[in-house]
Amino acid sequence: MRDLIILGIGVHAAEMADLVARINRVEPTWNFRGHISAKPTDKTECWGNPILGEVGALDRFPDAGLVPDNDFLKSVPVALDRLVSLIDPSCVIHPSARIGRGCVLFPGCFVGLNAEIGDRVFMLSGCVVNHDDKIGDRVVMASSVTLAGAVQVEPDVYLGQSCTVRQYLKVGTRSLIGMGAVVVKDVPPHVVMAGNPARKLRDKP
Repeated sequence: MRDLIILGIGVHAAEMADLVARINRVEPTWNFRGHISAKPTDKTECWGNPILGEVGALDRFPDAGLVPDNDFLKSVPVALDRLVSLIDPSCVIHPSARIGRGCVLFPGCFVGLNAEIGDRVFMLSGCVVNHDDKIGDRVVMASSVTLAGAVQVEPDVYLGQSCTVRQYLKVGTRSLIGMGAVVVKDVPPHVVMAGNPARKLRDKP
């Protein structure tokens, strides 16, 4: 089994440790070593699992696979070839789908035919990525997000809980879609959208 380190010490990082345990119950895959903090901390444990230190502590584990939580600072450099993905055993992934490095898929996610998911995509439980969807790098999908077919989500987008995006639409880079929003037209970059149908609330820096 390969050593694994989770980058982050927040609540989702703690849940990721449990995800690792579920994967190992199905097929022993990971030797989970503990967590890395992006910032100085006085804590020594993350919900019972060891905090190994800050990013410099990774030098002690040169062969470990790394997987970041959604809050781990994007500005902290992490070698792409060390990133691994965690996919809960309950997820349904079509064989033609492609999933990048450093992704996390929580229980009950669905990824359909020809879907493409970039690097460091974080999907909480119950998300639906339908056929031919393309999701860029560093996208965060809160619980129960639904993307209809052939949706394009550009990098660094945040999709709020239970929002829905109609087929063939594009969501522009760094936009934020509010929880429960229903997106029925293309979303430009750098905006905040909310409501049903979704409307622009403001620009996003």
